[in-house]
Amino acid sequence: MNRFLIRWAINAVALYVAIAIVPGIQAQSSNLFSLIWLALIFGVINALLSPILKFLTCPFIILTLGLFTLLINMALFWLSGRVGEIFGVGFTVSSLMSALLGSLVVSVISIILSLVFREELKKH
Repeated sequence: MNRFLIRWAINAVALYVAIAIVPGIQAQSSNLFSLIWLALIFGVINALLSPILKFLTCPFIILTLGLFTLLINMALFWLSGRVGEIFGVGFTVSSLMSALLGSLVVSVISIILSLVFREELKKH
């Protein structure tokens, strides 16, 4: 349970940074409660769809030497915002470049924070 909460907090911080610094991404709501729900939506979408999409597009991932995963991450980032909009906590992405930059920011921040909290995430 502790690992889940840490991962949820990491997603919330990463999404906050992406919304704050990437031009072209506008949050539907700016309160903390909305960001926490958006992080949950983002985590669920990535946990459910990312492995399926990566499995189905494995030949493209191999042919592009892994660059196709950027498109998958971009699509899942955009989808998280759209699903969040349905619940009133999402964000809008104005262009493909904004979606790409947003997904890259979320990935980088998630990696950095996962390294910082590495010991807590390893505990059972």
